[in-house]
Amino acid sequence: MIGGNGGTHFRQYAGQNAGNLNGYNEVQNVGNQEEAGIQLQAEEYDLMAAAADLDDIKEVNANCILMANLQQASSSGTQTDS
Repeated sequence: MIGGNGGTHFRQYAGQNAGNLNGYNEVQNVGNQEEAGIQLQAEEYDLMAAAADLDDIKEVNANCILMANLQQASSSGTQTDS
């Protein structure tokens, strides 16, 4: 145990150090929250981009089916049954 003025100075220093750590932790927490928010925004953007890609794929598939049906319909009238 530290006695006399040394003990007083030690307690003051320890208290200041603890206060500094609390401030540091608060800054770290804010930074972590901001990073988590940016990550969430990036994931939302990726999800929206994937949804847009899926819409494009569905449109291409529908066009392919339509073209195949039109081709089949146009060629079925020209075929003769033997």
